[in-house]
Amino acid sequence: MNRFNLVLLVVFFTVTTGCGQPPATTGQDAEGHTPPTQITARVNADVEKSLDLDGNKDFQNAVKGFIARDPDLRVTGRQGAIIWDQPAYGFMEGKAPASVNPSLWRQGRLNNIHGLFKVTEGIYQVRGHDLANMTFIRGKTGWIIVDPLTAEETASRALALARKHLGNDPVKAVVITHSHIDHFGGIRSITGSGDTGVRVVAPRGVMAEATSENIIAGMAMGRRSMFMYGKNLARSPRGHVGTGLGKEPAYGTFGIARPTDIVDHTGQEMVIDGVSFVFQYAPHTEAPAEMTFYLPGQKAFCGAEIVSHTMHNLYTLRGTKIRDALAWSNAINDAIRRFGDARVYFGCHHWPVWGNAEIMAFLKKQRDLYKYIHDQTVRMFNQGYTPAEIAEEIELPRSLSSVFANRGYYGSLRHNARAVYQSYLGWYDGNPANLNPLPPAESGRRYVEMMGGAGAVFEKAEAFFDKGEYRWTAQVLNHLVFAFPGNERAKALLARTYDQLGYQAESAPWRDVYLTGARELRHGPPEKGMDISIMKGVFEKTPIPYFFDSMAVRLIGPKAEGEDIRVNIRFTDLDETYSLHLENSVLHHAAAGPGAEPDISIDITHGLFIRMLLGQAGLRETVFSDELSVTGSKLDLLRFLLLFEKPSGLFNIVTP
Repeated sequence: MNRFNLVLLVVFFTVTTGCGQPPATTGQDAEGHTPPTQITARVNADVEKSLDLDGNKDFQNAVKGFIARDPDLRVTGRQGAIIWDQPAYGFMEGKAPASVNPSLWRQGRLNNIHGLFKVTEGIYQVRGHDLANMTFIRGKTGWIIVDPLTAEETASRALALARKHLGNDPVKAVVITHSHIDHFGGIRSITGSGDTGVRVVAPRGVMAEATSENIIAGMAMGRRSMFMYGKNLARSPRGHVGTGLGKEPAYGTFGIARPTDIVDHTGQEMVIDGVSFVFQYAPHTEAPAEMTFYLPGQKAFCGAEIVSHTMHNLYTLRGTKIRDALAWSNAINDAIRRFGDARVYFGCHHWPVWGNAEIMAFLKKQRDLYKYIHDQTVRMFNQGYTPAEIAEEIELPRSLSSVFANRGYYGSLRHNARAVYQSYLGWYDGNPANLNPLPPAESGRRYVEMMGGAGAVFEKAEAFFDKGEYRWTAQVLNHLVFAFPGNERAKALLARTYDQLGYQAESAPWRDVYLTGARELRHGPPEKGMDISIMKGVFEKTPIPYFFDSMAVRLIGPKAEGEDIRVNIRFTDLDETYSLHLENSVLHHAAAGPGAEPDISIDITHGLFIRMLLGQAGLRETVFSDELSVTGSKLDLLRFLLLFEKPSGLFNIVTP
């Protein structure tokens, strides 16, 4: 380590990680989380002994090229609420407390390092201003920005930091590496809402995937993401410490811009503001629409998110389509073959890697991580192992598990193996007993009755808890809580159990899931979900048919039985007309053409339609206002619209 990097490390450890003692762990905290038990403390102490938590180049690489940082990185949204609070993680100092897995604590400390960094000549990154990184590539006449973060507010703050220290050259292009919102949501802070002449380069399918993923399943995903990202947890030693991929997403104002240039094949070359790019098209890896790129002039490889300093998710706990582990591994292998002379790697999360030998070793370990999970899961299910048995048995070889970048800080080996199983064989494990089981509340009632009643089950669960058998305690108590959701003693003990499981978890999403479960057992589900109005910038660019797909899955089937209604909707400012047909308790939609006459015809502006979707224009007020033109009965239209439910997204998870 040279003297310059050593000085930077001292600065960061003084400001970001300090050298204080672990916080006290006695008594309940403000959220009600209980202290780590002696058993949990021993488990985490054993983790610390098994890993060389300080003898790795990651801390050196994470501060290399440091230029400047924002001294008070708090960002407020349009409603005045704080949407990004880096100082909230200031408690992550020194040695891990017993309430956090030491390996995850190390990853959290690395992700606390934030600011503006020089990667190599002409390439800079702002890290720690959102879940992802924003990369700046100097072009001939201005900047090329890669992945403008999740929210407009955090992207603006990152852009301001870069311009303060790098100059005010204009942004000439934006590169969106893939279709997840933390890589495009802040784009309007750069391009504005109209056509500003900024090129937008993205992989084929990015608009469809970016706008559709959360439209149909958005309510369930949004609710589950509260668990996965610990949205309602305190930032504390017994709460949220980060996501493993970064700190957290910024829940600010989201937008999107249509690409001007599409990447649709590997090896595609493009010159952007005088800079030569070679793209790798890598769909169905970490995202359905994804690409990486190579800069031959700097011998720099941007791995997007197919490589990271963590095991990633083949299945995300918030709920997404399963990702193809084999395609993912093959894409990394292809990058090794094509870009094997790289001298610097940078990604859309975490910190760079320098030196060809180090980069190739990093890429090969990531490549083999996903192929090992794929191949060994398939081998075991071909021997008849079930998902639960595979998750319990599979272990990485030492050559892979000893690499910090392969550890399960974001994904986990257990749930990724299940994902491979599901991608090939689905949810059914082949056992007839699991083909049509009773629902949780009913099976819970019968289990409790069979085990001698609520009192006996609770006593047994307490004994299991005292022995540190937390996984089994959770299974037993879950039956009791679903059978008797008013049993406060059972809920309290289950919450304590989830505390311990969370404290031991190396995966940040697992920790957040357990601790959020404990929180909701104590305090109930949240009273409000995400404000959907922050999606307005995305909705405005979403193709109309996706909204009708979303409308179809909100139709209350039993209520619609016997109805046969045709509705035409013309968007007056888009010159587009769509036909909706409700029959057999199913809603169909298509671009309007010759056919049966509709029962109702509606003329509406796209803007008013979006405001209705966002709840900014009420149903009854809109239907009976002069802003909407209806041919046919407005009462019939109202009756049609009342066949659709408006889910709140605040359903119970840890109780019936």
